Amino acid sequence: MALQRVHILQADYANPRHAQALVELLDAYARDPMGGSLGLSAFARAHLVSALAERPQAFSVLAFSGQEDQDSAEPIGLVNCIEGFSTFACQALVNVHDVVVLPDYRGQRVAEKMLALVVSLARARGACKLTLEVLQGNLGAIKLYERVGFKNYQLDPAMGSAQFLQMWLPDEAPR
Repeated sequence: MALQRVHILQADYANPRHAQALVELLDAYARDPMGGSLGLSAFARAHLVSALAERPQAFSVLAFSGQEDQDSAEPIGLVNCIEGFSTFACQALVNVHDVVVLPDYRGQRVAEKMLALVVSLARARGACKLTLEVLQGNLGAIKLYERVGFKNYQLDPAMGSAQFLQMWLPDEAPR
């Protein structure tokens, strides 16, 4: 679907329209093969926005087709970010945790526009860099990330690129 106009903004977790958009978009991503194909749990759907709002280090960016304040505007994109800390730089960093663009709007630079706002917000927080993880098979996303300036993380090329690992804690496994 060709976009006539896209509106990019920082989400307000207290705004019911933004909260609903955030949950719906993240659920769409979780249902996508690149998000695991399972959808969000009922627990995550019910508590995600309030949990993000409780964390001052979290922020989200939304994309709407048209003007966000118009009833006809449709939420089409989301980026969730969590501020962390770089010990080597002794500065904040921002992890780009989720990047979502609905399938009908992919290839129209929606994610690129959302990431431009993420860069601006990260700079305002004094962050020294952005980080993210991406599946090796998500070639479209990798192309986007490289186009906007992301590179594989490495300290010494002889040691290779970093790998992203995880370990679920027994009492905290996904619901």
